[in-house]
Amino acid sequence: MLTISGRPAAAGEFCDGVSRRDILRIGTLAAMGTASGWGLPDILRAESVSGQKSPKSVIMIYLVGGPPHQDMFDLKPDAPKEIAGPWRPIATNVPGFEICEAFPRLASMADKLTVIRSLVGNQHDHDAVQVFNGHDPKKTKPSGGWPQFGTMVSKVMGPSRPESPPYVSLCYPCTHGPYNEPGPGFLGAAHSPFRPLGDTRDDMVLNGVTLERLADRKSLLNSLDVIRRDIDQTSMMTGLDAFTEQAMGLLTSSKLAEALDLSKEDPRTVARYGTGNPKIKIDGNGAPRVPQSLLLARRLIEAGVRVVTLNYSKWDWHGGTNAEGRKNNSIFVREAEDFPIFDQCVSALVEDLHLRGLADDCAVVVWGEFGRTPKISSIVGRDHWPRVNCALMAGGAMQHGQIIGATDRTAGEAISRPVTFGEVYATLFQHLGLDVNQTTISDLNGRPQYLVEDNAQPLPELIS
Repeated sequence: MLTISGRPAAAGEFCDGVSRRDILRIGTLAAMGTASGWGLPDILRAESVSGQKSPKSVIMIYLVGGPPHQDMFDLKPDAPKEIAGPWRPIATNVPGFEICEAFPRLASMADKLTVIRSLVGNQHDHDAVQVFNGHDPKKTKPSGGWPQFGTMVSKVMGPSRPESPPYVSLCYPCTHGPYNEPGPGFLGAAHSPFRPLGDTRDDMVLNGVTLERLADRKSLLNSLDVIRRDIDQTSMMTGLDAFTEQAMGLLTSSKLAEALDLSKEDPRTVARYGTGNPKIKIDGNGAPRVPQSLLLARRLIEAGVRVVTLNYSKWDWHGGTNAEGRKNNSIFVREAEDFPIFDQCVSALVEDLHLRGLADDCAVVVWGEFGRTPKISSIVGRDHWPRVNCALMAGGAMQHGQIIGATDRTAGEAISRPVTFGEVYATLFQHLGLDVNQTTISDLNGRPQYLVEDNAQPLPELIS
């Protein structure tokens, strides 16, 4: 591990508190690798042979509180008014593929999207756990609990690049506990995500570099320059091959700091995504509505992160309270407020991935913990509805431009091709190169556990 912890300098140390012994440890890591048997030079050499330019990755967007599927991607305009609501479907650039009229940008790129209208097996209560790990919380779980998707990827695959963690969470803490992402489960804190956002920074240490040090780029880069100069002066690199030298450069790079610094992004791109105030928790207990989190996710993927998760806004519209806390009698006022911003930032992400050549390598999934009741109530709007849910997917070199599954005339039950959370996650694991029928992780009792439940398989509609 590269350790630049910022302790006071002592004799034989640089001004940053990094000793020559630390440098020797860095060099040894670069040249010899880790206990897994795969050193950084080996990884770089393999990527060079395969021609792989960027690692396979996943961005998971959690719509906190359960989005209304029948108002977004599964409209029923011919249903009675108390079920259909005021929104009408519009055609997309794919024949027969319709979505809400509030999503014109997404409609223009439906050939790059897949809507799953028949997500079943949803939980009954607000709880982010199933969204993050794909396991039904009502079923028996191993001691310590199931790990998150990103935690499992971290354990099995490790980092794709030494300067970037395998798993980053951009989730903001919510005051309503069940909205928050679960812990690392039986895999433990070693595979928890790196969290650069939120109210607490106690866990914001990446390879010994705190977020404050990452933000202080000038000081950090000066420290890394000192390390490089000392390596050169000790002739440590003499005799090492090009891949080991490249590995040494990666270990002392600042790509993660760059990725987290939106001031380095083209202002036109930032404007395309839109911005929001991270300090405003929607309805006081949800996640902030922060479109720039999607842009940060793209930048982290470019920096080599395998899995990025984020939470976005709050979709539990009981009584129709809007972002400023104003009460109204209809959830549709809130939808009119939220939908256009959602359309802008999600379409910007999909567009950006394609423009930057990342769409084949990065898969995106957008979903919440359950769907919403078909019948609209004047008291609670659309209430919790676990019988069916929807999901939006993009990227990953998958066969997009399609709708998977269907619901009945009220969007209350799946009537064809029911899809489970496990199947979606099996698809994402396969995209990353992991065989869900072969890959296991050991629980606290040493028992091997498969990555997905109930022998779930990747969706053949998406992955041939």
